[in-house]
Amino acid sequence: LLAAGFAPIYADTAWDAAEMGAVKKALERMLRQHSPFPAIVMDRHWNVLMTNDDAPRFFGSFVDMAARKGQRNLLRLIFDAQGMRPHIDNWERVARGLFERMWREAVGGRPDAEAEQLIAELQAMSGFTLDWERADTPADGPVVPIGFIKDGMVLNYFSMVSTVGTPQTVAAQELRVECMFPADDATEAWHLGHFAAT
Repeated sequence: LLAAGFAPIYADTAWDAAEMGAVKKALERMLRQHSPFPAIVMDRHWNVLMTNDDAPRFFGSFVDMAARKGQRNLLRLIFDAQGMRPHIDNWERVARGLFERMWREAVGGRPDAEAEQLIAELQAMSGFTLDWERADTPADGPVVPIGFIKDGMVLNYFSMVSTVGTPQTVAAQELRVECMFPADDATEAWHLGHFAAT
């Protein structure tokens, strides 16, 4: 926009700047209140900015999170063969759904350079050759659950995503709060049995 002579739509302010204090406080409250289920704050490239205590506990029950280096990114964790990928029962359906979501969330359907680099990296990890941008994936329910394989069970979760309602900065506009919920009673019972506070 600046190059074209227009003022930017949103101010360029870091997500953890002092003026974002009220937003950050709200995020902390959301994360805390979602316990004992995982909740994650991310930017639009899925880089992890904040989590509640339950998110690393949950993913750490599958993967050695302390051994993972570099910027925390939820998609890289899910797609990595050394990460969550071997523990996902419906891997291909989930991966395609995440690709489609990335494309939908791109501004104007046009990913920026960082998003394109991430998409290329994830495609290489997944080995998909399908033209997923135009794939017509039939819906078999209101959501695509992620089935995690654990203790001889398939644990089904889905997520709900929250955003800032009236953003005035780039950081506020890009924030995503991903809250995971059990998709069935068996998963909820297992999760509460393993992670609920005693």
